[in-house]
Amino acid sequence: MREIGRRRFVTVTAGALTSLAMATDVVAATTGDRHSERREMRGMWLATVVNRDWPSKPGLPAAQQRAELLKFLDTAVDRKLNTVVFQVRPTADALWPSPYEPWAEYLTGVQGKDPGWDPLGTAVKEAHKRGLELHAWFNPYRVANHTDPSRLVPNHPARLHPEWILPYGGKLYYNPGIPEVRKFVQDAMLDAVRRYDIDGVHWDDYFYPYPVAGQVFNDDAQYAEHGAGFPDKASWRRDNTDRLVRETAERIKQIKKHVAFGISPFGVWRNIATDPTGSDTKAGVQTYDDLYADTRKWVKEGWIDYITPQVYWNIGFAAADYAKLVPWWSEVVKGTDVDLYIGEALYKAGDPAQPAPWQDVAEVSRHLTFAKQYPEVRGHCYFSALECVNDKNGAFARAVADHYTTRVRPPRRG
Repeated sequence: MREIGRRRFVTVTAGALTSLAMATDVVAATTGDRHSERREMRGMWLATVVNRDWPSKPGLPAAQQRAELLKFLDTAVDRKLNTVVFQVRPTADALWPSPYEPWAEYLTGVQGKDPGWDPLGTAVKEAHKRGLELHAWFNPYRVANHTDPSRLVPNHPARLHPEWILPYGGKLYYNPGIPEVRKFVQDAMLDAVRRYDIDGVHWDDYFYPYPVAGQVFNDDAQYAEHGAGFPDKASWRRDNTDRLVRETAERIKQIKKHVAFGISPFGVWRNIATDPTGSDTKAGVQTYDDLYADTRKWVKEGWIDYITPQVYWNIGFAAADYAKLVPWWSEVVKGTDVDLYIGEALYKAGDPAQPAPWQDVAEVSRHLTFAKQYPEVRGHCYFSALECVNDKNGAFARAVADHYTTRVRPPRRG
């Protein structure tokens, strides 16, 4: 199965809303239970890597970039969403004036060039004016969508520390097996937590890279140095990822306790044929085995505040059925303090290259109807913002009309 979330994408009216606490939007809690209020996540991912959603192209004037950004925020309000997940560190770079990493080239077309404004600072301020939460979306380990370090700015950390990087699958990555790398990427991301009033830290599905046939992620030297006590390299790699998650979670709460930490992994942890506790799927990728990301463990250990699995398949899809994965994830979070939001493949709706169910304007609405059977599902997040605006076949408008009659607030944290 080749459908693995956003991977193919990264390769290639509103004023201040003060009514969110009104009775029409929120049912007052009477039991003290944080789940007793009528709250749910209604989010959209706003991708910046390779100018997927925003800016529409690199090199636009600052005023035009800002106007495009505000249009997406206004769309979120118009669609009765309440959260924008804004990609601010797409490739070991930054959409804010970071002391750790260069400005992202997707702004100006030149890595390290000051765009003349602060996109993250603006996004936080303008989102909050509109009653939206702003979650800052980071990619921990991806350095570049090419393998030539000389194309990076001279003061890039990956050039200052060439021992930190590995080429794989046509890209450059920081090596997760190096403790100094793990600390550095945390420092770089947490700078935004300290400096901005963000509501959440968000990671997507990229930890160790997706497997590429015939290629080797050559971390033998690091395994020899740091892998003592592990039965195999896979276990050591999973521990490296666990450490990144656990340490980041601890550091976020040390800085600002109210900031949520969420992760949106590929939707299949393990297939049931691999592990009896896995989902009834036949996915070609399993996060535990292929990305060395034990996403189920992070929920059970309570290291994260929410998980948003990318359940990017239609109801009835043979290899990975939405109607089988949502119940599986609901069981995973049951009894924990971790909120479950379902990642929705809005980009597939109306795409003629997709199977027949995605041509049906009601498919996305059916997902939300199905998920309502499971009280553990606390909301949905849509990939991605461009489709929220363009809505190729009207599937998003249909889902909004069917399910989002009023605005509501996202779930509370803590």
